[in-house]
Amino acid sequence: MARRHVPAWNALLPAMAWAVLLALLPCWLGLPLLLALAVMLLLLPHRLAEHAPLIRRALRWGLPGVLFALQRALGGGAFAWAMALLGALAGYTLLAGLEAWLDRGRDRRRAPVATASAEWPELAMAPIGPPAEIIELQPPVWQLATDDLVDPRVGSADYREDGYRFADGTSIDHVGPQAGFSPQGRWFVARMNKDQGIVLWDRERNRLHRLRGWQLCGWHREQPWLVRRDGDMPLALPAVQGHDGD
Repeated sequence: MARRHVPAWNALLPAMAWAVLLALLPCWLGLPLLLALAVMLLLLPHRLAEHAPLIRRALRWGLPGVLFALQRALGGGAFAWAMALLGALAGYTLLAGLEAWLDRGRDRRRAPVATASAEWPELAMAPIGPPAEIIELQPPVWQLATDDLVDPRVGSADYREDGYRFADGTSIDHVGPQAGFSPQGRWFVARMNKDQGIVLWDRERNRLHRLRGWQLCGWHREQPWLVRRDGDMPLALPAVQGHDGD
């Protein structure tokens, strides 16, 4: 048979003495003492963390003393005992709620440390920053103006002297006979005379970009990527122009 734990006399005797003291004091004096202890637990939980068990014990043992003082003040009759029992039911119910609320607050203060410790390996292995994207460039296809330009979109272009004329009336001057289109035809690109750079035409936005000293390296997601010389790191058009984008 398991032995029942018996409290030490050095802890039980002070508690009993406290209960007897409150029973002998008038109820109008003992009740404010218990209320003051409860308010201290509610308002100063951090400062009284070391003394919280002692205060809780004082509330548990002090409540019967105050109730006995109450029934004595009411005359000690049946009505007095009924009020004392009703006070015991209400008092211990409130006391249980107070202790449950204090225990939850203590668990919440401890929880972040345990959670952080448990999730530390996952946090250490998690990638930092946005996921990397592998950019694969599709090489440009250059065509000569002497041949029929293969336009991925419906349309035609004629090369006259030093420029191209399109069916919609757009003209691009001061370029050589080498030109091309992006894979889906959004962009038209032509090399400048004497290979001084390239001219890019955004056909959807109808914007023309003359980029001296730059060469077309390839296409990625229907956008041009450029280099100054072979072996350099390719850059997107917004980076070449010095801003994030149009």
